[in-house]
Amino acid sequence: DYIAILPPSPTLSLTEGSEEPGAGPSQRREEEPASGVSSLRAVFTVIVLCFINLLNYMDRFTVAGVLPDIEQYFGINDGKSGLLQTVFICSYMFLAPVFGYLGDRYNRKMIMSVGIGFWSIVTLASSYTPKEYFWLLLLTRGLVGVGEASYSTIAPTIIADLYIKERRTQMLSVFYFAIPVGSGLGYIVGSKVDDLAGDWHWALRVTPALGLVAVVLLLFVVKEPKRGAIEARPEHTLQRTSWLGDMKALCRNPSFVLSTFGFTAVAFVTGSLALWAPAFLFRAAVFTEGRPPCVKGPCDTSDSLYFGIITVVSGILGVASGAEVSRRLRLRTPRADPLVCALGLLLSAPFLYLAIVFAQASPIATYVFIFLGETFLSMNWAIVADILLYVVVPTRRSTAEAFQIVLSHLLGDAGSPYLIGVVSDSLKQTDSYLWQFRSLQLSLLTCSFVAVGGGAFFLATALFIEKDRQRATNYAPSGERLNLELRFLRMSLR
Repeated sequence: DYIAILPPSPTLSLTEGSEEPGAGPSQRREEEPASGVSSLRAVFTVIVLCFINLLNYMDRFTVAGVLPDIEQYFGINDGKSGLLQTVFICSYMFLAPVFGYLGDRYNRKMIMSVGIGFWSIVTLASSYTPKEYFWLLLLTRGLVGVGEASYSTIAPTIIADLYIKERRTQMLSVFYFAIPVGSGLGYIVGSKVDDLAGDWHWALRVTPALGLVAVVLLLFVVKEPKRGAIEARPEHTLQRTSWLGDMKALCRNPSFVLSTFGFTAVAFVTGSLALWAPAFLFRAAVFTEGRPPCVKGPCDTSDSLYFGIITVVSGILGVASGAEVSRRLRLRTPRADPLVCALGLLLSAPFLYLAIVFAQASPIATYVFIFLGETFLSMNWAIVADILLYVVVPTRRSTAEAFQIVLSHLLGDAGSPYLIGVVSDSLKQTDSYLWQFRSLQLSLLTCSFVAVGGGAFFLATALFIEKDRQRATNYAPSGERLNLELRFLRMSLR
């Protein structure tokens, strides 16, 4: 019942003139890793990818850092303010499958370079929007999603093709540090540039210049690795299936589907807080501390600065602690990853609730609870990405990333900022400072309950994670066994 697959003879596998005299097989393997990328080049590749990831999130939340100025400049309400984030996420979400399909089939470095270059140009153009054309700002923010869609679906798969096992988890943790750090820097840079220049438009002109630097680094530092080669399954043995076949396989993967729904809850909460937390803290200060309201720009952006600092610190602690707790817990159970994700969401829910409730009583307590809530919320960033990469085979990973992006944003942060804004507008009984604060406070309480639901999805993921991981590890395309048997017969005849 078993067929022994013998390795090919060295005389058949070597190409004339392909090696230096005296170089043995082990030496050649050391000189050229399976991925085709040297260890030093791999490290520099991860650094460049982290830098670009940081820029993506920095640009996304620069708008949130100067939101009071934007509302005053264009004369818009909460519902229209929420559209700024929603339009960007929708564009990003719908383009992700396109880039996921391309990323599984074509040169990933070139796709990212074009996308990031386009994003830089459009972001710069958005900073010159006249006050009579708010729709034009919405359009340019939507086009910015092209750059992030071209990057977010592809970059994790490059890291997956450079590293395996614990090393991969470590590098993904470094990569996802850029999310909270970049988000926090968006608030910080946005608020400080606004203060220094006295004009919020300049806040949107910082990341485009850095984006062009990122394109140069992509072209000259990053090298395209071989898909799946580092996992001892070179590309030619992992046959690509059609996009429809990929989607059917992903939908039959319980761990992937359930963890995606869990991550959707994370996206809903982070999307809501990212846009509305600084504005909420500003309104709380106006209502409780007598701070002057924003009647004419530039507005007071100190809350954006403080929230940005909290986001950076809590994000670093959250991602690092999540990865470390998961690493230690794996020694006890193979279900560690989804359990840590569930723990993070379930612990963040009560602290976020307390932060929103205490905003009218104690600003210090509010910032403390926000810090704790964001720390626990950040525990799952790198772990969710790692789950996807080890329960999905290499030739479907970009498609899986795209599918997860679409679903998590469609039901998460694509609509949550707009939804929070619309609910806030509907709850206002008068246009007083009291109801500007109170209505947004009641609307944001939704986030705590969504976090609990996300924790439940990750607990369900833990029931299937072992089986799905083994299935992906032992995956063999249909017909591969027959090909191996035919290869063995040919070698025997020789």
